[in-house]
Amino acid sequence: MVPFAGWELPVQYEGVIPEHRAVREDCGAFDVSHMGEIEVEGPRAIELLQSLLSNDLERIAPGQAQYTLLTNERGGILDDLIVYRLDLLRFLLVVNAANAEADYAWLKERELRGSDVRDVSGEYALIAVQGPRAIDRLGLPDAPAFTFAEGELGGVACMVNRTGYTGERGVELLAMADEAAALWRHVLGRGAVPCGLGARDTLRLEACYLLHGNDIGPDTDPISAGLGWTCELSKEFTGVEELRRIRKEGPAWRLVPFVMDEKAVPRQGMAIAEGGEVTSGSHSPMLDRGVGLAYVPASIATSGTGLTIDVRGRPRHATIVDRPIYRREE
Repeated sequence: MVPFAGWELPVQYEGVIPEHRAVREDCGAFDVSHMGEIEVEGPRAIELLQSLLSNDLERIAPGQAQYTLLTNERGGILDDLIVYRLDLLRFLLVVNAANAEADYAWLKERELRGSDVRDVSGEYALIAVQGPRAIDRLGLPDAPAFTFAEGELGGVACMVNRTGYTGERGVELLAMADEAAALWRHVLGRGAVPCGLGARDTLRLEACYLLHGNDIGPDTDPISAGLGWTCELSKEFTGVEELRRIRKEGPAWRLVPFVMDEKAVPRQGMAIAEGGEVTSGSHSPMLDRGVGLAYVPASIATSGTGLTIDVRGRPRHATIVDRPIYRREE
């Protein structure tokens, strides 16, 4: 167990590798109740969110969700989050735990008359059930990604969200906090393997899902990070003018995935001889090799380009690859 954003969180149960493989091959469960939840509702709720979030909420209807960014005046990423459209005038934002308080303050300070921003993080628990057999093990009907519906599992009412952070099929179950333990026991009783932060990190890295605080942050922009697809540059939102400039001129740096060519495990902060540094790195249980993400000069940010990474004082060779780093063979 380790402290994280005011919570005690498990790094591992049985071990990172067996937990990782459980999610890739069958079904694993993560207690991610540390994530923050913010509700925004009212006749001007969508106007408020459209002015602050990078993606276009008009593209989703009630029952659908969207990955988006909260940006600052420089186009930097204050947070990446998922917004769920509960109905035409009501939205739920699930935000990163370490940023929940700051996100709420940012939204509240900009609240419009006719919109109401509430921090409801303490009311909810969130359990992610991920893997190729996750839907079947829970006895749920399949549904398109980034949709949600009300449901019940083990007698616990919950919002069943077809979202996740592992690159696998699965759901994130949002329930009332006082029913979290009962829901967790039910999920494990259906055959899900309990998983900790260690496996969550290696899974998201293989899938090239970015981690706020490592790969993205207030000083990094979405274009450089490969998240330009989350930015609707034709609408007005905080930082959009800077992002339009970067898109037009091209970024100086780009975030790229890489695989080690030699036996070595890259870690955050390691320097790259060709320019830039590693932002995330670990050992891939599925590839049995070191893998990572790094910002490098845009001029060399193409698949197949070699990199030389300073791994504890020793130069180790790696190669830039396409996203995702791991792709299941069909």
